[in-house]
Amino acid sequence: MSLQEIFATRATRMKASEIRELLKLLDQPDIISFAGGIPDPELFPKQAFQEAYAEALSGPMAAQGLQYSTSEGHKPLRVWIAKQMQDIGIPATPDNILITSGSQQALDYLGKLFLSPGDTALVGWPTYLGALGAFNAYEPRYDKLDPLSNRSGADYAAEAEAAGGKAKFAYLSVDFANPTGATVSRAARERVIDLADEMEIAVIEDAAYQALRFDGEAIPPILALEAARKGGDLEACRTIYCGSFSKTLSPGLRVGWVCAAMPVINQLVLMKQAADLHSATLNQIAITDVAEKYFDSHVTKIRAAYRGRRDVMLNALEEHMPDGVSWTKPEGGMFIWVTLPETLDGADLLAESLKTERVAFVPGHAFFADGSGRNTLRLSYATSDEAKIAEGIKRLGHLITNALDA
Repeated sequence: MSLQEIFATRATRMKASEIRELLKLLDQPDIISFAGGIPDPELFPKQAFQEAYAEALSGPMAAQGLQYSTSEGHKPLRVWIAKQMQDIGIPATPDNILITSGSQQALDYLGKLFLSPGDTALVGWPTYLGALGAFNAYEPRYDKLDPLSNRSGADYAAEAEAAGGKAKFAYLSVDFANPTGATVSRAARERVIDLADEMEIAVIEDAAYQALRFDGEAIPPILALEAARKGGDLEACRTIYCGSFSKTLSPGLRVGWVCAAMPVINQLVLMKQAADLHSATLNQIAITDVAEKYFDSHVTKIRAAYRGRRDVMLNALEEHMPDGVSWTKPEGGMFIWVTLPETLDGADLLAESLKTERVAFVPGHAFFADGSGRNTLRLSYATSDEAKIAEGIKRLGHLITNALDA
């Protein structure tokens, strides 16, 4: 008997990430990759972290950094994050913050917290692939979240119940979303709050890219808007804010956080204790030191770099893409979403591109809960220099033109 025969049913919902597989292409020097949604390692504040770790391991914090710690997370880091939350309109205290091993762990915990098999998660169409991966293990049904449509909360709830479960939460990547680069409008954010109150569900606000705005005016987070509605009382709010240092300071240290009302935080702390006790203490101490000293100046630096790359990619798309191809124009973040004529398939195009043009990207169907969107693809401008971006889009435009002419 194979052990596979006694795997839990949830194991059948776990699938390899297409993006993680594509990242292996980064080791091939002749590939121009727009695939990985990862920061440019050349922009990491390496010197700052070297100094932070040296200080943490040689000073009075050394014993603390190498020891077990509290599940809630390093208190000075939670104090710093709470201040950041207050600066963007979220009335958080350190007790409203839980440190997680990246925001990906937060999504896994929230799926575990809310979803019973057959329950419904309302998500974007497309949405972040990592969120689908995190939620899939808890065997949900997905429904398309479209806040500005004519669907009422009762409509969503009725469909969830007809499918044999309950609607439990709405999940949104709100600023410069992965994969589309789009930002949820203020009107849509307000409508999500209305729906959540009407349906008595949670809202999971994924704010991984919130700090990477290049243009336009910042929109208050959903949690800030809800708190303002509810008299500044975070404990009355349904929204759960997930943040991360992965796109600003370092993804490798795996430090993220959840900001939410205390009943949610208390339950997540129990999950954290059961899963891994706490996130790495030494990493939290180092992140605290670098964030306190350099966060604002470093974010200014990476915004400028990514803005320049975005502009080169947008200009190259305008120059080289044939008629019938459209794309988003993000105000920040790392991604541009391309929609092809319906006769083209992004996965087929990638296979041909790797053979002939040596350009990598992510086929868009992976970001749809139902596997649709075959004629879409995601481009990331974060890790390529401007010359490679211009050349890569030129090659991609040639490939798409030939595919349409075939």
